[in-house]
Amino acid sequence: MTITTRQRFYILVLIVAISGFSQGMLLPLISIIFEQDGVNATLNGLSATGLYIGTLLVSPFMEAPLRKWGYKPIILIGGLLVIISLALFPLWKSVLFWFILRLLIGIGDHALHFATQTWITSTSPKHRLGKNIALYGLSFGLGFAIGPLLVPLVSIHEGLPFVVSSILCLIAWSFVFFLKNDFPETYTTKSLSSAGRFKASFAIAWVAFLPPLSYGFLESSLHAIFPVYSLRQGIEVANVSIILAAFSIGGVVSQLPLGALSDRFGRRPMLVILLTGGSTAFFIGGLFETYVFAIIASFFVAGLFVGSMFSLGIAYMTDLTPKALLPTGNLLCGIAFSVGSLTGPFAGGLFLQFTSSISFLWLVSGLLLVIMLPIALKKPVPAN
Repeated sequence: MTITTRQRFYILVLIVAISGFSQGMLLPLISIIFEQDGVNATLNGLSATGLYIGTLLVSPFMEAPLRKWGYKPIILIGGLLVIISLALFPLWKSVLFWFILRLLIGIGDHALHFATQTWITSTSPKHRLGKNIALYGLSFGLGFAIGPLLVPLVSIHEGLPFVVSSILCLIAWSFVFFLKNDFPETYTTKSLSSAGRFKASFAIAWVAFLPPLSYGFLESSLHAIFPVYSLRQGIEVANVSIILAAFSIGGVVSQLPLGALSDRFGRRPMLVILLTGGSTAFFIGGLFETYVFAIIASFFVAGLFVGSMFSLGIAYMTDLTPKALLPTGNLLCGIAFSVGSLTGPFAGGLFLQFTSSISFLWLVSGLLLVIMLPIALKKPVPAN
């Protein structure tokens, strides 16, 4: 069976969508289970960091296997690790055991995302880069939006959401076997070591790593800590799922239009506008956090603005980075996302434990403004 370039792209998109689905389900599900079991907010947040610690641990070792073995084996290994780990959750409920499983899922997810992301950015024509990366982000966002809606299945059986997610990942993973393996472009300057490539990529495109950093913080803190905050505010579990889904749906709705607009008007001005709009939406949401419908509306609007931060950051990095350095640039985008994701649950857990008079949404709003300022002030590096 011959797979065309377009079919390959959509298979990669499907893989990322199911990965987003499992992550969108996993973060709020475990947070709610632990909160109902009486686990304190800080430990709950620390447990959620396992996913991102795994990503950071494996990041320095990902580029060499990708260049040696190609994209397909990395995707297969990463997907298999995620499937097995998800299936093991119902076997034993323990904070430590579940932390280890999250760590393994973080390793598998990072391998999968790094390979698919680099494959797409390396093979997308310049005039379709924004749209293709937007479709990549859209697929992940759509999966992430649907994921939290699986959380209420916990009322039927605590292990049911894990089993369903594992099966869906297995189905999507099986399509990878139809793909023909491919390799990233070889770097022509042999004098650059691996550390040299990291240094060069960071020097060229550091400003493009800030949007993935902010999106990582948003994704992890909203899905791991906001459910705890909401339960303490008296919001029901079912409504928490709807609120989180509203943010992801907002990102899904705006993903393609924003990708196309960034192709036309440039990545940097779009990022400044979107980060400012997202900060404003979360600030307003914090003013009306006792009203469920107001929070749903603010999360949806915030999603419209900042739900594309990861994909726009990748596209911005691709604009600035030489093609041979794209694996390194994509790896650094993943590391920035992981640092933000790692910080989110921990900072959010500390915030809940020691602060009661300030809205959690204002913390998120302030972060987006802090991220926006360097992007607005930094003179962009000329595109390669």
